[in-house]
Amino acid sequence: MAERDFDLFVIGAGSGGVRASRFSAARGARVAVAEEGALGGTCVNVGCIPKKLFVYASHFRDEMSEAVAGYGWTVGQAGFDWPTLRDNKTREIERLNGIYAGLLRDAGVRHIEGRARIVGPHAVEVAGERFTAENILVATGGWPTRPDIPGAELGVTSNELFYLDSLPRRAMIVGGGYIAVEFAGIFNGLGVDVTQLYRGPLFLRGFDDDVRRHLAEQMQGRGIDLRLATNLTALAKARSGLRATLSDGSQLETDLVLFATGRHPNSADLGLEEAGVALAPDGSVVVDAYSRSSVPSIWAIGDVTNRLNLTPVAIHEGVCLSETLFGKAPRSPDHENVPAAVFSQPPIGTVGLTEAAARQRYGEIDVYRTTFRALKHTLTHGHERTLMKLIVDRKSDRVVGLHMVGADAGEIVQGFAVAIKSGATKADFDATLGIHPTAAEEFVTMRTPVAG
Repeated sequence: MAERDFDLFVIGAGSGGVRASRFSAARGARVAVAEEGALGGTCVNVGCIPKKLFVYASHFRDEMSEAVAGYGWTVGQAGFDWPTLRDNKTREIERLNGIYAGLLRDAGVRHIEGRARIVGPHAVEVAGERFTAENILVATGGWPTRPDIPGAELGVTSNELFYLDSLPRRAMIVGGGYIAVEFAGIFNGLGVDVTQLYRGPLFLRGFDDDVRRHLAEQMQGRGIDLRLATNLTALAKARSGLRATLSDGSQLETDLVLFATGRHPNSADLGLEEAGVALAPDGSVVVDAYSRSSVPSIWAIGDVTNRLNLTPVAIHEGVCLSETLFGKAPRSPDHENVPAAVFSQPPIGTVGLTEAAARQRYGEIDVYRTTFRALKHTLTHGHERTLMKLIVDRKSDRVVGLHMVGADAGEIVQGFAVAIKSGATKADFDATLGIHPTAAEEFVTMRTPVAG
């Protein structure tokens, strides 16, 4: 049999695809990666990185206000210039694109520009050129979903939001996932009049219910017009902006509508079904515990598999795949106790099970919960309150869930995630001294379970 061109051909140079490519090449494999867009995928270009930069920008108004209100500072006339933020963000993303190119080059991975399509279990075509590979990896991520309503083309998705010509005076966010709540906070912090719609009774489905309720209260306290059990049914141009028709029959005018109504696996027109690869009803690639598809030579990782759609998870799956294919032993990704953050305002940090999931799995549990005003806000009379919550399996005393809504939640929970992953018990938490005065110390000083 003739030797194939590559040992591994990767379709998609996002976080997972790049990591799988580099680690596989480091193990001696001949690797190519095809990408039709900018290197780095969603996270680098229109996701985690630019979004977090926008979150930072949106914090400064509150910081200046608090400095004046309680800490003795005098601040002159303040103003915000959207093009400065947008263009500085774009320069940083372009710098990161270059870093990704260098990482692939230094690892000996061949970067092929263009849209790849699978034309057989061991063959891929890019711009009319055919390549053969022993293994093919699909790492094409996800794509924003637009609702099927009249005028949907008048709205934007998160893909376009990072490149707006100007900052709107009024914005409507449609959706209740993490992208929706994050951009509601970003726009609100930048001085935009924000309305958020969510069709269900409470947003952030899948998160702990106390976390969801607490964040909703905090967002409303910031002036965000949060309308639950309400959806957008039509969108049309108006004399000044856009006219939105809502499910309750009312109408609102706004300057911008962001559809944060979910993402779908980016699997269309890749030749997957023709090659015999099984897809789930949502379009995701069906894989086994080792990320292998129904075709033995074709694999998939990251958001296109719709398992746990987080950048670090895609990277982890890429590392495991490289070990499975070119390491000494197969390794399946571990999706248990994965920490996560939502950069809402205030932010969420979470690891482990929700209270509802813990009750279902363990039966008898103890729940520890506290809410308080952080020390920083005591001089400013701010209304923001922090929530912290521990969930403990009563039989083993293991802490099986840890949740926070408050400043620096992601930074704090990252450290506690090590303890949760290591099987720490409530007794271990109780035996750990807190760092005073910090918000984080509350996690090791809660002693009395809440009723119920």
